[in-house]
Amino acid sequence: MGDKLVDLLNRLAAGHEGAAVAGADTITIGLIGRGIQSSRTPRMHECEARRLGIGYSYLLLDFDRLGLGDEAIGDVVGAAQAAGFHGLNITHPFKQSVIPVLDQLSSDAQAIGAVNTVVFDGKAKHGHNTDSWGFAESFSDAMSDARMDHVAMFGAGGAGAAVAHALIKIGVGRLSIVDSEASRADELAARMAAMFGTRVASSLGTEETIRAVDGIVNATPVGMEKYPGTPFDTALLASDQWVADIIYFPTETELLRKARVAGCRTLPGTGMAIYQAVRAFELFSGREADRSAMAGHFEAAA
Repeated sequence: MGDKLVDLLNRLAAGHEGAAVAGADTITIGLIGRGIQSSRTPRMHECEARRLGIGYSYLLLDFDRLGLGDEAIGDVVGAAQAAGFHGLNITHPFKQSVIPVLDQLSSDAQAIGAVNTVVFDGKAKHGHNTDSWGFAESFSDAMSDARMDHVAMFGAGGAGAAVAHALIKIGVGRLSIVDSEASRADELAARMAAMFGTRVASSLGTEETIRAVDGIVNATPVGMEKYPGTPFDTALLASDQWVADIIYFPTETELLRKARVAGCRTLPGTGMAIYQAVRAFELFSGREADRSAMAGHFEAAA
């Protein structure tokens, strides 16, 4: 599979828009995930690079479109490195399963237990997590005055681990983690509690839990175009609660729409998407990205 994947990625890179004018110094990046055709990340990166005068090519490596099984994650990462890519962004469902194929993790990625950015340095593959910083920056921008005594978070996967880390860093008093796989919620809660000493526990997501919290974060893929719906019964929401979603395509998920109708303050995933891209771009390019410009690129890609 290795040589065939390398050939495939080389063909994708050669056929990518702008490849004809790309020079030898062009930075080539890929996004690995499933159902990612609506992602605005490539446009954000390429537009910021163009603003800075950098050759930059960003490809979607959608496992659904490529017909690949989840077990191919290591092969695709290796093929991207062999094909001369400078790095990769990693999204659902590979933020945790990619870790075993990497050589080194940043301190944040190690603590969170999830990777969304891989930088190739010679033969080494370095894993980073810019999601946690991205969520914290977005929340601080728009929700700095929100009550944080007790927060419920749905989703204990790679994105959930990053968001849990961010919530603790920005001062949540008590965090209840809910996941369809109870053991995964238990493991993340135990790891965060041991690391920070914060009141973190897994929860079944019962009516009592939802009604008791100040705010709720959706860190599951439920609400994406590929996974429509809401992660819990929104009829349980009260107008004095806030609701955040990390999904940004669509910008307004069904959860956020129903929460807004219920009178809740809402935070879409757009801020996290922009800020995580800012930090990832800097890791890939070694150049400082302009946050306002990246936000403009994001809107232009709508």
